[in-house]
Amino acid sequence: MPATLDCPRCNELRLCTDRIYDAIIHGELPYGQNGITMHDESLWDSPDLTIRHVDLKRWMAHTYPGQRPAFLFSRAERVVHPVITVEAGQALLVEREALKSQLDLCRHQVQALQDQLKKQDAPTASCALCPLSDRAEATYLNIVGALLEVMLGHTPSGTPYSRFTSQEAVISALIAHHGNLMGIAERTLQAKFAQARRKLRSAN
Repeated sequence: MPATLDCPRCNELRLCTDRIYDAIIHGELPYGQNGITMHDESLWDSPDLTIRHVDLKRWMAHTYPGQRPAFLFSRAERVVHPVITVEAGQALLVEREALKSQLDLCRHQVQALQDQLKKQDAPTASCALCPLSDRAEATYLNIVGALLEVMLGHTPSGTPYSRFTSQEAVISALIAHHGNLMGIAERTLQAKFAQARRKLRSAN
């Protein structure tokens, strides 16, 4: 073959040709002349060298099972996965059944954990169903607002009641010590504190 060919897949063509000649030389692929199979090494360099279609197909299926060119294999043959043998298919089925059993076990464990979690959350859920009355909410807001005013306030002589100098400092301390509790989040505390201070001012 020439060093270069005017072909977009020249390198692939050269690789396939080299593989075919390698198989011929090592006795893996029958060859002949004019379609007649013979073992004549003088044909290796002859332009009359031929390979029968069935021989090339058999060699391709055995040596390169992942490659099934259309000129050798039908569409149905190319659709069927060439690498999966009967033994490999049986092994895949066994593995599939094992994975299915593991999946069923995991599902049962998840269901058991969910049932256990529902039992633990039952009191909280029942309390959540009880709406907070306006009177109770006003009471809580007054308490929160009064505590906040005291924490940020000063005595008549000007001495701070606490070391907190701002609402943000109070929020930061609450999050640092009780951030794992429901409602102890910066956005929620900002909103509740503002609501409590408004409630306290309106009451006064």
